[in-house]
Amino acid sequence: MARIDFNFVSFLLRLLFAMALVFLTYNPSGYSWVGLFGNEVEMVYIAASGIVLLIGWIMFLRATWNSLGAVGMVLAAAFFGIFIWLLVHWEIINLDNPTAITWVVLIVLSFVLAVGMSWSHVRRRVSGQYDTDEIEG
Repeated sequence: MARIDFNFVSFLLRLLFAMALVFLTYNPSGYSWVGLFGNEVEMVYIAASGIVLLIGWIMFLRATWNSLGAVGMVLAAAFFGIFIWLLVHWEIINLDNPTAITWVVLIVLSFVLAVGMSWSHVRRRVSGQYDTDEIEG
Protein backbone atom coordinates (compact mmCIF):
# COMPACT_ATOMS: atom_id res chain seq x y z
CA MET A 1 0.00 0.00 0.00
CA ALA A 2 1.37 3.41 -0.93
CA ARG A 3 1.95 5.73 2.00
CA ILE A 4 0.72 9.28 1.59
CA ASP A 5 2.54 11.82 3.74
CA PHE A 6 0.42 14.45 5.42
CA ASN A 7 1.91 17.73 6.55
CA PHE A 8 1.00 21.39 7.06
CA VAL A 9 1.15 22.08 3.32
CA SER A 10 -1.30 19.22 2.75
CA PHE A 11 -3.70 20.88 5.20
CA LEU A 12 -3.24 24.27 3.56
CA LEU A 13 -4.09 22.77 0.16
CA ARG A 14 -7.25 21.24 1.59
CA LEU A 15 -8.09 24.61 3.17
CA LEU A 16 -7.48 26.39 -0.14
CA PHE A 17 -9.83 24.02 -1.98
CA ALA A 18 -12.44 24.31 0.78
CA MET A 19 -12.27 28.11 0.63
CA ALA A 20 -12.58 28.04 -3.15
CA LEU A 21 -15.65 25.81 -2.87
CA VAL A 22 -17.30 27.94 -0.19
CA PHE A 23 -16.50 31.33 -1.76
CA LEU A 24 -17.36 30.24 -5.29
CA THR A 25 -20.73 29.08 -3.99
CA TYR A 26 -21.53 32.25 -2.03
CA ASN A 27 -19.84 35.35 -0.75
CA PRO A 28 -21.09 38.87 0.05
CA SER A 29 -19.20 40.47 -2.85
CA GLY A 30 -21.69 39.07 -5.37
CA TYR A 31 -19.01 37.29 -7.40
CA SER A 32 -20.25 33.77 -6.71
CA TRP A 33 -22.63 31.12 -8.01
CA VAL A 34 -25.50 32.60 -6.00
CA GLY A 35 -24.61 36.02 -7.41
CA LEU A 36 -25.07 34.74 -10.97
CA PHE A 37 -28.84 34.61 -10.54
CA GLY A 38 -29.22 38.38 -10.48
CA ASN A 39 -27.15 38.89 -13.63
CA GLU A 40 -27.80 38.24 -17.27
CA VAL A 41 -26.06 34.88 -17.35
CA GLU A 42 -27.48 32.07 -19.44
CA MET A 43 -29.07 29.34 -17.36
CA VAL A 44 -26.91 26.63 -18.95
CA TYR A 45 -23.80 28.21 -17.37
CA ILE A 46 -25.51 28.52 -14.01
CA ALA A 47 -26.64 24.88 -14.16
CA ALA A 48 -23.24 23.55 -15.29
CA SER A 49 -21.32 25.47 -12.62
CA GLY A 50 -23.93 24.44 -10.04
CA ILE A 51 -23.37 20.75 -10.83
CA VAL A 52 -19.59 21.17 -10.47
CA LEU A 53 -20.06 22.92 -7.12
CA LEU A 54 -22.53 20.26 -5.98
CA ILE A 55 -19.97 17.54 -6.74
CA GLY A 56 -17.42 19.45 -4.65
CA TRP A 57 -19.86 19.92 -1.76
CA ILE A 58 -20.83 16.25 -1.75
CA MET A 59 -17.18 15.21 -1.79
CA PHE A 60 -16.20 17.56 1.06
CA LEU A 61 -19.29 16.94 3.19
CA ARG A 62 -19.13 13.17 2.82
CA ALA A 63 -15.42 13.07 3.71
CA THR A 64 -15.98 15.42 6.64
CA TRP A 65 -18.94 13.40 7.92
CA ASN A 66 -17.08 10.09 7.53
CA SER A 67 -13.98 11.48 9.20
CA LEU A 68 -15.49 13.44 12.08
CA GLY A 69 -18.91 11.86 12.56
CA ALA A 70 -21.84 13.62 14.19
CA VAL A 71 -20.05 14.30 17.48
CA GLY A 72 -16.95 15.58 15.70
CA MET A 73 -19.01 17.87 13.49
CA VAL A 74 -20.75 19.34 16.55
CA LEU A 75 -17.42 19.76 18.35
CA ALA A 76 -15.80 21.41 15.32
CA ALA A 77 -18.75 23.78 14.93
CA ALA A 78 -18.66 24.55 18.68
CA PHE A 79 -14.90 25.17 18.61
CA PHE A 80 -15.12 27.58 15.71
CA GLY A 81 -18.29 29.14 17.14
CA ILE A 82 -16.38 29.93 20.33
CA PHE A 83 -13.61 31.36 18.15
CA ILE A 84 -16.12 33.75 16.52
CA TRP A 85 -17.43 34.64 19.97
CA LEU A 86 -13.88 35.49 21.07
CA LEU A 87 -13.40 37.70 18.00
CA VAL A 88 -16.60 39.56 18.91
CA HIS A 89 -15.59 39.74 22.58
CA TRP A 90 -12.17 41.13 21.67
CA GLU A 91 -13.96 43.62 19.38
CA ILE A 92 -12.09 42.38 16.31
CA ILE A 93 -15.41 41.96 14.49
CA ASN A 94 -18.54 44.00 15.13
CA LEU A 95 -21.98 42.41 15.31
CA ASP A 96 -23.40 45.52 13.66
CA ASN A 97 -21.54 44.66 10.45
CA PRO A 98 -23.35 41.70 8.87
CA THR A 99 -20.94 41.57 5.92
CA ALA A 100 -17.93 41.04 8.20
CA ILE A 101 -19.78 38.33 10.13
CA THR A 102 -20.73 36.63 6.86
CA TRP A 103 -17.08 36.56 5.75
CA VAL A 104 -15.98 35.14 9.12
CA VAL A 105 -18.68 32.43 9.03
CA LEU A 106 -17.65 31.47 5.48
CA ILE A 107 -14.02 31.24 6.55
CA VAL A 108 -14.99 29.12 9.56
CA LEU A 109 -17.04 26.82 7.32
CA SER A 110 -13.97 26.45 5.11
CA PHE A 111 -11.86 25.50 8.13
CA VAL A 112 -14.43 22.92 9.29
CA LEU A 113 -14.41 21.33 5.81
CA ALA A 114 -10.60 21.36 5.65
CA VAL A 115 -10.31 19.81 9.12
CA GLY A 116 -12.84 17.17 8.11
CA MET A 117 -10.86 16.36 4.97
CA SER A 118 -7.66 16.16 7.03
CA TRP A 119 -8.82 14.51 10.24
CA SER A 120 -8.23 10.90 9.19
CA HIS A 121 -4.59 11.75 8.46
CA VAL A 122 -4.19 13.59 11.79
CA ARG A 123 -5.85 10.74 13.71
CA ARG A 124 -3.61 8.17 12.02
CA ARG A 125 -0.52 10.17 12.87
CA VAL A 126 -1.53 10.71 16.51
CA SER A 127 -3.00 7.28 17.30
CA GLY A 128 -1.52 5.00 14.66
CA GLN A 129 -5.04 3.86 13.70
CA TYR A 130 -6.37 3.96 10.17
CA ASP A 131 -9.89 5.03 9.20
CA THR A 132 -11.43 2.96 6.45
CA ASP A 133 -14.72 3.00 4.60
CA GLU A 134 -16.85 -0.03 5.18
CA ILE A 135 -17.50 -1.90 1.95
CA GLU A 136 -20.17 -4.54 1.88
CA GLY A 137 -19.17 -7.62 -0.06
